Amino acid sequence: MLLGAGGCVHLSHRHAPTVTGSTTTEYRPARPVARPPAEPGIAWPTFGFDRERVRAPAGFRLRPPFRRVWTFHGRALLEFPPVAGYGRVYIANFAGRLFSLDAATGRTLWSYASGRCGWASPALADHAVYETFIGNAECGSATRDGEVASFDADTGRLRWRRRTGPCESSPLVAGGTVYVGDWNGLVWALDARTGRTRWTARLDGAVKGSLALTGDRLSIGTYAGDVVSLDRRTGRVLWVSGGHGSIYSSPALAYGRVYVGSLDGGVYAFGSATGRLLWAHPTGGYVYASPAVWGREVLVGSYDHRFYAFDAGTGEVRWSFDAGAPISGAASVIDGLVYFSTFAERTFALDAGTGRVVATWPDGKYSPAIADGAHLYLVGLGRLYALVTR
Repeated sequence: MLLGAGGCVHLSHRHAPTVTGSTTTEYRPARPVARPPAEPGIAWPTFGFDRERVRAPAGFRLRPPFRRVWTFHGRALLEFPPVAGYGRVYIANFAGRLFSLDAATGRTLWSYASGRCGWASPALADHAVYETFIGNAECGSATRDGEVASFDADTGRLRWRRRTGPCESSPLVAGGTVYVGDWNGLVWALDARTGRTRWTARLDGAVKGSLALTGDRLSIGTYAGDVVSLDRRTGRVLWVSGGHGSIYSSPALAYGRVYVGSLDGGVYAFGSATGRLLWAHPTGGYVYASPAVWGREVLVGSYDHRFYAFDAGTGEVRWSFDAGAPISGAASVIDGLVYFSTFAERTFALDAGTGRVVATWPDGKYSPAIADGAHLYLVGLGRLYALVTR
Protein backbone atom coordinates (compact mmCIF):
# COMPACT_ATOMS: atom_id res chain seq x y z
CA MET A 1 0.00 0.00 0.00
CA LEU A 2 1.16 3.53 -0.70
CA LEU A 3 2.71 5.58 2.07
CA GLY A 4 -0.01 7.77 3.53
CA ALA A 5 -2.86 5.53 2.39
CA GLY A 6 -5.24 4.04 4.90
CA GLY A 7 -3.30 4.98 8.01
CA CYS A 8 0.24 4.14 6.94
CA VAL A 9 1.32 7.49 8.36
CA HIS A 10 0.71 6.20 11.91
CA LEU A 11 4.11 4.62 12.41
CA SER A 12 5.97 3.28 15.41
CA HIS A 13 8.79 5.45 16.77
CA ARG A 14 10.43 2.41 18.35
CA HIS A 15 13.80 1.39 16.91
CA ALA A 16 14.80 -2.18 16.18
CA PRO A 17 17.43 -3.81 18.40
CA THR A 18 20.61 -5.50 17.22
CA VAL A 19 20.57 -9.21 17.98
CA THR A 20 23.28 -11.42 16.49
CA GLY A 21 22.16 -14.89 15.50
CA SER A 22 23.69 -18.31 15.34
CA THR A 23 23.74 -21.09 12.77
CA THR A 24 23.42 -23.69 15.54
CA THR A 25 19.98 -22.64 16.82
CA GLU A 26 16.78 -23.45 14.91
CA TYR A 27 18.54 -23.30 11.54
CA ARG A 28 18.22 -25.91 8.78
CA PRO A 29 20.41 -24.62 5.92
CA ALA A 30 20.19 -27.81 3.86
CA ARG A 31 16.43 -27.56 3.41
CA PRO A 32 15.34 -26.59 -0.14
CA VAL A 33 14.17 -22.99 -0.21
CA ALA A 34 11.86 -23.00 -3.24
CA ARG A 35 10.00 -25.73 -5.05
CA PRO A 36 8.22 -25.59 -8.40
CA PRO A 37 4.43 -25.20 -8.48
CA ALA A 38 2.65 -28.53 -8.01
CA GLU A 39 0.05 -27.82 -10.69
CA PRO A 40 1.09 -28.19 -14.36
CA GLY A 41 0.70 -25.05 -16.44
CA ILE A 42 1.42 -22.63 -13.60
CA ALA A 43 4.74 -20.76 -13.64
CA TRP A 44 4.37 -18.19 -10.82
CA PRO A 45 1.23 -18.91 -8.78
CA THR A 46 1.21 -16.37 -5.97
CA PHE A 47 2.77 -13.27 -4.41
CA GLY A 48 6.29 -14.35 -3.47
CA PHE A 49 6.16 -17.35 -5.85
CA ASP A 50 5.36 -20.13 -3.36
CA ARG A 51 3.44 -20.62 -0.14
CA GLU A 52 6.62 -19.86 1.86
CA ARG A 53 6.88 -16.52 -0.02
CA VAL A 54 10.65 -16.83 -0.56
CA ARG A 55 10.55 -15.03 -3.98
CA ALA A 56 13.42 -17.09 -5.39
CA PRO A 57 12.29 -19.85 -7.77
CA ALA A 58 14.75 -22.26 -9.31
CA GLY A 59 14.81 -23.25 -12.96
CA PHE A 60 14.25 -19.97 -14.81
CA ARG A 61 17.02 -19.06 -17.26
CA LEU A 62 16.40 -15.39 -18.00
CA ARG A 63 19.17 -12.80 -17.84
CA PRO A 64 19.85 -9.36 -19.33
CA PRO A 65 20.27 -8.06 -21.91
CA PHE A 66 16.57 -8.31 -22.66
CA ARG A 67 14.37 -7.51 -25.62
CA ARG A 68 10.83 -6.18 -25.04
CA VAL A 69 8.10 -8.17 -26.82
CA TRP A 70 5.03 -6.34 -25.53
CA THR A 71 3.85 -3.63 -23.14
CA PHE A 72 0.55 -3.59 -21.26
CA HIS A 73 -0.84 -0.21 -20.14
CA GLY A 74 -2.63 -0.75 -16.84
CA ARG A 75 -4.78 2.44 -16.88
CA ALA A 76 -3.71 3.08 -13.27
CA LEU A 77 -0.80 2.41 -10.93
CA LEU A 78 0.48 -1.18 -10.87
CA GLU A 79 1.70 -1.53 -7.31
CA PHE A 80 1.77 -5.30 -6.88
CA PRO A 81 3.27 -7.86 -9.26
CA PRO A 82 1.27 -10.27 -11.42
CA VAL A 83 1.08 -14.04 -11.37
CA ALA A 84 1.56 -16.28 -14.41
CA GLY A 85 -0.01 -19.54 -15.52
CA TYR A 86 -2.23 -21.26 -18.09
CA GLY A 87 -0.57 -19.18 -20.84
CA ARG A 88 -1.78 -15.99 -19.15
CA VAL A 89 -0.62 -13.20 -16.88
CA TYR A 90 -3.01 -11.90 -14.21
CA ILE A 91 -2.57 -8.48 -12.61
CA ALA A 92 -4.72 -5.99 -10.68
CA ASN A 93 -4.33 -2.23 -10.92
CA PHE A 94 -4.62 0.30 -8.10
CA ALA A 95 -8.13 1.21 -9.25
CA GLY A 96 -9.34 -2.31 -8.54
CA ARG A 97 -9.56 -3.83 -12.03
CA LEU A 98 -8.23 -7.37 -12.47
CA PHE A 99 -6.85 -8.24 -15.92
CA SER A 100 -6.14 -11.53 -17.67
CA LEU A 101 -3.51 -11.05 -20.39
CA ASP A 102 -2.30 -13.36 -23.13
CA ALA A 103 1.28 -14.17 -22.13
CA ALA A 104 2.48 -14.26 -25.75
CA THR A 105 0.96 -10.97 -26.92
CA GLY A 106 -0.12 -8.94 -23.87
CA ARG A 107 -3.67 -8.74 -25.26
CA THR A 108 -6.42 -8.37 -22.63
CA LEU A 109 -8.54 -11.52 -22.58
CA TRP A 110 -10.90 -10.49 -19.81
CA SER A 111 -11.11 -8.00 -16.95
CA TYR A 112 -13.18 -7.46 -13.83
CA ALA A 113 -14.02 -4.10 -12.22
CA SER A 114 -14.35 -4.58 -8.46
CA GLY A 115 -15.62 -1.16 -7.40
CA ARG A 116 -12.85 -1.20 -4.81
CA CYS A 117 -9.06 -0.71 -4.92
CA GLY A 118 -6.57 -3.38 -5.94
CA TRP A 119 -3.69 -3.47 -3.43
CA ALA A 120 -2.62 -7.11 -3.73
CA SER A 121 -1.37 -9.74 -6.15
CA PRO A 122 -3.79 -12.48 -7.23
CA ALA A 123 -3.20 -16.21 -6.76
CA LEU A 124 -3.73 -19.20 -9.08
CA ALA A 125 -4.88 -22.73 -8.26
CA ASP A 126 -7.00 -25.39 -9.99
CA HIS A 127 -7.84 -23.13 -12.96
CA ALA A 128 -9.18 -20.42 -10.66
CA VAL A 129 -7.90 -16.92 -9.91
CA TYR A 130 -8.27 -15.50 -6.40
CA GLU A 131 -7.95 -11.80 -5.59
CA THR A 132 -8.64 -9.42 -2.73
CA PHE A 133 -10.00 -5.89 -3.08
CA ILE A 134 -10.18 -3.05 -0.55
CA GLY A 135 -12.69 -0.23 -0.25
CA ASN A 136 -10.78 3.01 0.14
CA ALA A 137 -11.18 6.64 -0.92
CA GLU A 138 -7.75 6.65 -2.60
CA CYS A 139 -9.18 4.90 -5.66
CA GLY A 140 -12.59 6.57 -5.44
CA SER A 141 -14.32 3.59 -3.85
CA ALA A 142 -17.52 4.35 -1.97
CA THR A 143 -17.12 1.35 0.34
CA ARG A 144 -14.79 0.87 3.30
CA ASP A 145 -14.82 -2.91 3.49
CA GLY A 146 -12.93 -5.65 1.70
CA GLU A 147 -13.69 -8.52 -0.62
CA VAL A 148 -12.19 -11.86 -1.60
CA ALA A 149 -13.27 -13.10 -5.02
CA SER A 150 -12.71 -16.20 -7.13
CA PHE A 151 -12.84 -16.31 -10.94
CA ASP A 152 -12.64 -18.93 -13.65
CA ALA A 153 -9.08 -18.49 -14.93
CA ASP A 154 -10.07 -18.99 -18.58
CA THR A 155 -13.29 -16.98 -18.87
CA GLY A 156 -13.22 -14.56 -15.94
CA ARG A 157 -16.60 -15.83 -14.74
CA LEU A 158 -17.13 -14.86 -11.11
CA ARG A 159 -17.30 -18.09 -9.09
CA TRP A 160 -17.88 -16.52 -5.67
CA ARG A 161 -17.04 -13.50 -3.57
CA ARG A 162 -16.95 -12.88 0.18
CA ARG A 163 -17.05 -9.63 2.09
CA THR A 164 -14.36 -9.11 4.74
CA GLY A 165 -12.88 -6.20 6.58
CA PRO A 166 -10.64 -3.89 4.52
CA CYS A 167 -8.24 -6.31 2.83
CA GLU A 168 -4.94 -5.82 1.00
CA SER A 169 -3.60 -9.28 1.78
CA SER A 170 -2.54 -11.30 -1.28
CA PRO A 171 -4.37 -14.65 -1.11
CA LEU A 172 -2.56 -17.79 -0.06
CA VAL A 173 -4.15 -20.94 -1.54
CA ALA A 174 -3.22 -24.31 -0.07
CA GLY A 175 -5.04 -27.59 0.43
CA GLY A 176 -8.32 -26.28 -0.98
CA THR A 177 -8.32 -23.28 1.38
CA VAL A 178 -7.80 -19.55 0.73
CA TYR A 179 -6.11 -17.62 3.55
CA VAL A 180 -6.19 -13.79 3.85
CA GLY A 181 -6.02 -11.19 6.60
CA ASP A 182 -7.83 -7.87 7.04
CA TRP A 183 -7.48 -4.51 8.76
CA ASN A 184 -9.88 -5.60 11.52
CA GLY A 185 -7.26 -8.10 12.68
CA LEU A 186 -9.10 -11.13 11.32
CA VAL A 187 -7.40 -14.00 9.51
CA TRP A 188 -9.85 -15.80 7.23
CA ALA A 189 -9.71 -19.40 6.01
CA LEU A 190 -12.20 -19.82 3.15
CA ASP A 191 -13.15 -22.89 1.15
CA ALA A 192 -11.46 -22.40 -2.23
CA ARG A 193 -14.38 -23.93 -4.18
CA THR A 194 -17.31 -22.19 -2.46
CA GLY A 195 -15.94 -19.25 -0.45
CA ARG A 196 -17.52 -20.67 2.71
CA THR A 197 -15.78 -19.72 5.96
CA ARG A 198 -13.81 -22.59 7.46
CA TRP A 199 -12.49 -20.58 10.38
CA THR A 200 -11.49 -17.08 11.46
CA ALA A 201 -8.88 -15.99 14.00
CA ARG A 202 -8.77 -12.55 15.60
CA LEU A 203 -5.33 -11.02 16.16
CA ASP A 204 -4.26 -7.83 17.91
CA GLY A 205 -3.69 -5.20 15.23
CA ALA A 206 -4.50 -4.85 11.57
CA VAL A 207 -3.23 -7.48 9.14
CA LYS A 208 -1.88 -5.75 6.04
CA GLY A 209 0.60 -8.31 4.75
CA SER A 210 0.11 -11.77 3.28
CA LEU A 211 0.21 -15.06 5.13
CA ALA A 212 2.97 -17.59 4.49
CA LEU A 213 2.81 -21.32 5.13
CA THR A 214 5.24 -24.10 5.95
CA GLY A 215 3.96 -27.50 7.02
CA ASP A 216 0.81 -26.84 9.06
CA ARG A 217 1.97 -23.44 10.36
CA LEU A 218 0.80 -20.09 9.00
CA SER A 219 2.86 -16.97 9.75
CA ILE A 220 1.86 -13.30 9.62
CA GLY A 221 2.77 -9.93 11.14
CA THR A 222 0.39 -7.26 12.45
CA TYR A 223 0.35 -3.49 12.84
CA ALA A 224 0.37 -4.05 16.61
CA GLY A 225 3.97 -5.28 16.25
CA ASP A 226 3.23 -8.99 16.64
CA VAL A 227 4.58 -11.87 14.62
CA VAL A 228 2.08 -14.72 14.88
CA SER A 229 2.03 -18.43 14.05
CA LEU A 230 -1.33 -20.19 13.57
CA ASP A 231 -2.44 -23.76 12.93
CA ARG A 232 -3.58 -23.86 9.31
CA ARG A 233 -6.37 -26.38 10.06
CA THR A 234 -8.05 -24.61 12.98
CA GLY A 235 -6.70 -21.06 13.22
CA ARG A 236 -5.44 -21.72 16.75
CA VAL A 237 -2.63 -19.35 17.70
CA LEU A 238 0.55 -21.36 18.28
CA TRP A 239 2.82 -18.52 19.34
CA VAL A 240 3.05 -14.72 19.37
CA SER A 241 6.21 -12.62 19.50
CA GLY A 242 5.33 -9.00 20.28
CA GLY A 243 6.93 -5.57 20.44
CA HIS A 244 8.51 -5.44 16.99
CA GLY A 245 6.99 -2.26 15.54
CA SER A 246 4.18 -2.08 13.00
CA ILE A 247 4.57 -4.84 10.41
CA TYR A 248 3.45 -4.40 6.81
CA SER A 249 6.05 -6.81 5.38
CA SER A 250 4.87 -10.32 4.50
CA PRO A 251 7.03 -13.02 6.10
CA ALA A 252 9.30 -15.36 4.16
CA LEU A 253 9.76 -18.87 5.56
CA ALA A 254 13.00 -20.78 5.05
CA TYR A 255 15.64 -22.75 6.96
CA GLY A 256 13.19 -23.35 9.82
CA ARG A 257 12.82 -19.60 10.35
CA VAL A 258 10.41 -16.71 9.81
CA TYR A 259 12.03 -13.63 8.21
CA VAL A 260 10.15 -10.31 8.21
CA GLY A 261 10.72 -6.54 8.09
CA SER A 262 9.18 -3.85 10.31
CA LEU A 263 8.41 -0.16 10.29
CA ASP A 264 10.71 0.14 13.31
CA GLY A 265 13.51 -0.22 10.74
CA GLY A 266 14.42 -3.77 11.63
CA VAL A 267 14.73 -7.04 9.78
CA TYR A 268 13.96 -10.01 12.06
CA ALA A 269 14.38 -13.78 12.16
CA PHE A 270 12.25 -16.00 14.43
CA GLY A 271 12.20 -19.74 14.99
CA SER A 272 9.27 -21.11 13.00
CA ALA A 273 8.47 -23.75 15.61
CA THR A 274 9.06 -21.70 18.77
CA GLY A 275 8.69 -18.00 17.93
CA ARG A 276 12.05 -17.33 19.55
CA LEU A 277 13.78 -14.15 18.31
CA LEU A 278 16.95 -15.48 16.65
CA TRP A 279 18.39 -12.32 15.17
CA ALA A 280 17.50 -8.71 14.46
CA HIS A 281 19.29 -6.08 12.43
CA PRO A 282 18.28 -2.40 12.32
CA THR A 283 18.39 -0.34 9.14
CA GLY A 284 18.17 3.42 8.85
CA GLY A 285 14.53 3.52 7.71
CA TYR A 286 11.20 1.75 7.53
CA VAL A 287 11.25 -1.78 6.14
CA TYR A 288 7.93 -2.07 4.31
CA ALA A 289 9.40 -4.61 1.91
CA SER A 290 8.93 -8.36 2.17
CA PRO A 291 12.21 -10.29 2.18
CA ALA A 292 13.43 -12.68 -0.49
CA VAL A 293 15.51 -15.68 0.59
CA TRP A 294 18.21 -17.11 -1.67
CA GLY A 295 21.61 -18.73 -1.21
CA ARG A 296 21.41 -18.46 2.60
CA GLU A 297 20.82 -14.72 2.23
CA VAL A 298 17.84 -12.60 3.29
CA LEU A 299 17.45 -9.90 0.64
CA VAL A 300 15.41 -6.78 1.41
CA GLY A 301 15.34 -3.02 0.86
CA SER A 302 14.80 -0.18 3.31
CA TYR A 303 13.62 3.42 3.27
CA ASP A 304 17.22 4.30 4.15
CA HIS A 305 17.98 3.95 0.38
CA ARG A 306 19.96 0.76 0.85
CA PHE A 307 19.31 -2.77 -0.34
CA TYR A 308 20.67 -5.43 2.03
CA ALA A 309 21.83 -9.03 1.88
CA PHE A 310 21.80 -10.47 5.41
CA ASP A 311 23.28 -13.81 6.37
CA ALA A 312 20.21 -16.00 6.94
CA GLY A 313 21.88 -17.70 9.91
CA THR A 314 23.44 -14.82 11.83
CA GLY A 315 21.80 -11.65 10.50
CA GLU A 316 25.17 -10.10 9.65
CA VAL A 317 25.31 -7.92 6.53
CA ARG A 318 26.98 -9.79 3.67
CA TRP A 319 26.68 -6.81 1.34
CA SER A 320 24.58 -3.69 0.84
CA PHE A 321 23.92 -1.40 -2.08
CA ASP A 322 23.09 2.33 -2.10
CA ALA A 323 20.12 2.60 -4.48
CA GLY A 324 19.82 6.40 -4.09
CA ALA A 325 16.15 6.43 -2.99
CA PRO A 326 13.77 4.68 -0.58
CA ILE A 327 12.86 1.06 -1.32
CA SER A 328 9.33 -0.05 -0.45
CA GLY A 329 8.43 -3.12 -2.54
CA ALA A 330 9.49 -6.75 -2.31
CA ALA A 331 12.40 -8.03 -4.36
CA SER A 332 12.55 -11.22 -6.44
CA VAL A 333 15.55 -13.41 -7.27
CA ILE A 334 15.44 -14.81 -10.82
CA ASP A 335 18.37 -16.73 -12.29
CA GLY A 336 20.74 -15.43 -9.61
CA LEU A 337 19.78 -11.75 -10.03
CA VAL A 338 17.80 -9.82 -7.43
CA TYR A 339 15.29 -7.30 -8.85
CA PHE A 340 13.93 -4.35 -6.87
CA SER A 341 12.64 -0.82 -7.53
CA THR A 342 12.98 2.53 -5.75
CA PHE A 343 10.89 5.64 -5.18
CA ALA A 344 13.11 7.35 -7.75
CA GLU A 345 11.25 5.16 -10.29
CA ARG A 346 14.24 3.03 -11.14
CA THR A 347 14.54 -0.74 -11.20
CA PHE A 348 17.79 -2.59 -10.50
CA ALA A 349 19.02 -6.09 -11.21
CA LEU A 350 21.96 -6.96 -8.95
CA ASP A 351 24.02 -10.10 -8.70
CA ALA A 352 22.40 -11.67 -5.65
CA GLY A 353 25.67 -13.06 -4.37
CA THR A 354 27.77 -9.89 -4.57
CA GLY A 355 25.49 -6.86 -5.02
CA ARG A 356 27.13 -5.95 -8.33
CA VAL A 357 24.84 -3.98 -10.70
CA VAL A 358 23.96 -6.03 -13.78
CA ALA A 359 21.16 -3.91 -15.30
CA THR A 360 18.85 -0.96 -14.57
CA TRP A 361 15.57 0.34 -16.06
CA PRO A 362 14.03 3.85 -15.84
CA ASP A 363 10.63 2.65 -14.59
CA GLY A 364 9.13 0.85 -11.61
CA LYS A 365 8.53 1.85 -8.02
CA TYR A 366 7.38 -1.11 -5.96
CA SER A 367 7.71 -4.88 -6.53
CA PRO A 368 9.11 -5.23 -10.04
CA ALA A 369 9.61 -8.74 -11.41
CA ILE A 370 8.23 -12.24 -11.90
CA ALA A 371 8.92 -14.79 -14.64
CA ASP A 372 7.66 -17.81 -16.53
CA GLY A 373 9.58 -20.15 -18.79
CA ALA A 374 9.70 -17.65 -21.66
CA HIS A 375 9.43 -14.11 -20.23
CA LEU A 376 10.57 -11.87 -17.45
CA TYR A 377 7.68 -9.56 -16.55
CA LEU A 378 8.88 -6.17 -15.35
CA VAL A 379 6.36 -3.99 -13.50
CA GLY A 380 6.56 -0.25 -14.16
CA LEU A 381 4.43 2.44 -12.53
CA GLY A 382 1.51 1.90 -14.89
CA ARG A 383 2.97 -0.51 -17.42
CA LEU A 384 3.83 -4.18 -17.50
CA TYR A 385 6.67 -5.17 -19.82
CA ALA A 386 7.23 -8.70 -21.18
CA LEU A 387 10.95 -9.23 -21.81
CA VAL A 388 12.91 -12.08 -23.39
CA THR A 389 16.64 -12.68 -23.43
CA ARG A 390 18.29 -11.35 -26.60
